[in-house]
Amino acid sequence: MSQRFKNKIGIITGAGQGIGLAIAQRMIAEGARLVINDVDSKILKKACEALGEVNCIAVPGDASDLKVIDNMVTSAIAKWGKLDVAIGNAGITVFGDFFGYTEEHFNQVMRTNLNASFFLSQRAAKEMIKQGSGGSILLMSSVTAHQAHRNLSAYAMSKAAIEMLAKNAVIDLSPHHIRINAIAPGATLTERTQMDSGYKKTWSSITPLGKPASTGEVASAALFLLSDEATHVTGQTLVVDGGWTSVSPQPD
Repeated sequence: MSQRFKNKIGIITGAGQGIGLAIAQRMIAEGARLVINDVDSKILKKACEALGEVNCIAVPGDASDLKVIDNMVTSAIAKWGKLDVAIGNAGITVFGDFFGYTEEHFNQVMRTNLNASFFLSQRAAKEMIKQGSGGSILLMSSVTAHQAHRNLSAYAMSKAAIEMLAKNAVIDLSPHHIRINAIAPGATLTERTQMDSGYKKTWSSITPLGKPASTGEVASAALFLLSDEATHVTGQTLVVDGGWTSVSPQPD
């Protein structure tokens, strides 16, 4: 296996399971050492043990909490002396009809999806600028930022904003050789989505490539954007959806 992340130090939020954990597994396999975060401390502890505690530090907590963000960055610096990569993967989905959507749910989605991404990017970038060696930031969007989906207006709004953050931050980060991109997964088989017994069948039937993505397939795209193979790619969003947004049939 290649060692694209040898001696690279990174942070990943929402890494207790799913896409975040898959990215962490792949990065560590390619030489990285990571601070991983999840709001569920039990899941996070198991993930860090599986990754190998010599390779990771677990920092539990709400990824939108500025104290938790600062703890992640300072933990990386204290342990390994630098920060090269930051991945804002933490996010939540709260389905709801537009007319009945509550302020509580709206604020919850925006805080977890937007605040966490913005302030992790800000804090990580400040550290990278201080180091003077550049870096790479990756944010997690969704195909719902590109195509309407029933009962997901607030979620889609948050994901579209993440893509604009990645685009706009190019102005501030490029002079410091910090790249920032986003990835927009479509239907993906994770621990959460597989709780729906019909999920795989439904999305296999409406995805042009005939199946939802695996977490590993999304991780492969993420690692490309984070690696030195993408040194001239910044401000972009890579859609990983098996062609769904090209035809966009709605699930039942």
